[in-house]
Amino acid sequence: MNEETACSPVGNARESQQPGEHLAPTTDLMGCFQTYSREKPEAVALWCLGIGFVLGWKLKPW
Repeated sequence: MNEETACSPVGNARESQQPGEHLAPTTDLMGCFQTYSREKPEAVALWCLGIGFVLGWKLKPW
């Protein structure tokens, strides 16, 4: 699987139609996330910071 079709639904659908292949949505999702995080590390860092802030605010022990 090349990088151009790694995260496109059309590319994954074509490749998953081959007989004997099993679907791996978790692996595909992680591959897409890794590709995106390599292309845009600032956006991923800001999302992680924002999610961490909201979770820390909502799950505070007191």
